[in-house]
Amino acid sequence: MATDQKWKKTALLVIDMQKDFILPEGAMRVDGGQAIVPNVITTVETARRRGILVVREHDPLGRDVELFRKHLYSDGKPKPTSKGSVGAQLADGLVIAEEDYKLVKTRFSAFFATHLHSFLQGSGINSLVVIGVQTPNCIRQTVFDAVACDYQSVSVIVDATAAATPDVHAVRLGVINNGKREFRRRKKKHHQQAYE
Repeated sequence: MATDQKWKKTALLVIDMQKDFILPEGAMRVDGGQAIVPNVITTVETARRRGILVVREHDPLGRDVELFRKHLYSDGKPKPTSKGSVGAQLADGLVIAEEDYKLVKTRFSAFFATHLHSFLQGSGINSLVVIGVQTPNCIRQTVFDAVACDYQSVSVIVDATAAATPDVHAVRLGVINNGKREFRRRKKKHHQQAYE
């Protein structure tokens, strides 16, 4: 019973798992992204079985580009995750469920200029698990903002997050860990994946 209550106070944040970030031809491809898709799918499925709130974020209008990089997507060049584009679609195998909380994110952090914190507080959430891409940008900033918002626990699942290279991923996890965040790997338990 205590475990069930723990999961009801936990949310899984799924960050930037759209094709433009995952596929080799994606406008903002993260080289390590495609390799983590199976782990992300398994983590989401495990979360749903446990009754953990799943938060999906992205901006279907392609505004998830900071001002200092907008020039890369001007002059008719396609914006990453542009509305209606293949790149805006979730990576193959990922599905948004009706009960998932959908969030439009326009900057690195899922908390910046959104109602995420208010929604999570109103839902009684005090613990967060973060997965997706990319570790040095959106994962890092979302984790830092979650810490600033005083969540009781903020965890990153190492093998369900990625960066352009394993070295960049490892270095950025080290930076995030200066805040003493919790890192986890998925583990097999009775032929099912579970959090450690």
